[in-house]
Amino acid sequence: MSDASSKPWIRRRIERAVAKGLTRAYSTVQIDPQRFLIQLRSAYRLPISGYQGVYSLDIEELDIVANNVIRGGMKIAAVEGAGFGMGGLITLFPDLGILSAITMRTIQKLSLVYGFQFNTDEEIAELWIAAASAAGVDLGRELIEKEVVNKFVPRVIERIAASASAEVVERWAGRMIPLVSSALGAGLNYLFVRAWGERAKAHFRQRHLQIRQRAGETFAAPQAENILPSSSQ
Repeated sequence: MSDASSKPWIRRRIERAVAKGLTRAYSTVQIDPQRFLIQLRSAYRLPISGYQGVYSLDIEELDIVANNVIRGGMKIAAVEGAGFGMGGLITLFPDLGILSAITMRTIQKLSLVYGFQFNTDEEIAELWIAAASAAGVDLGRELIEKEVVNKFVPRVIERIAASASAEVVERWAGRMIPLVSSALGAGLNYLFVRAWGERAKAHFRQRHLQIRQRAGETFAAPQAENILPSSSQ
């Protein structure tokens, strides 16, 4: 018996709902980097003309923006969860599909805040590695290195959906009760986006600092070469 057929029917349905939401976020409702750049300059007052400019800002300034992005996603998810929560189990699956899309859009914004666009296959793959990290999924180097992006992304979505379904089955039991589940749906969605957003933020923040460190080492090497001759005189 396959792993898929051995899972309870509700978990299989949850996996499909989450995978559908993530796929939709990937293919049809991606964040427009240029529009978000305008938002970063106008709403968050970041003095940048392009995403490369975030590397010249204080990391704490980027952290503040990232926290605001996460809170925004949490609020949207809570409103959506309250509305769908009124239907109990009947609306659980569409709710999870929309929640997955909201979460993925939040992760896309966090990627841009820390200077990582998703224009190339490598950048798209990195975005989904961050999403997997947010879901607590260890992809393994063999998957990351051997797959081209159009095969890599669906496989990552499959693993994220499997991980998310286990979390949902464990925590969303109260959603089975109509009306009472409205407040619970709002709270669970709120916490879901917060947890995944914080993990994705930590992933992008670490990579951002690594790039800053490498850039600093690159610039430091020529400066050291210039100092050595004068100090020996």
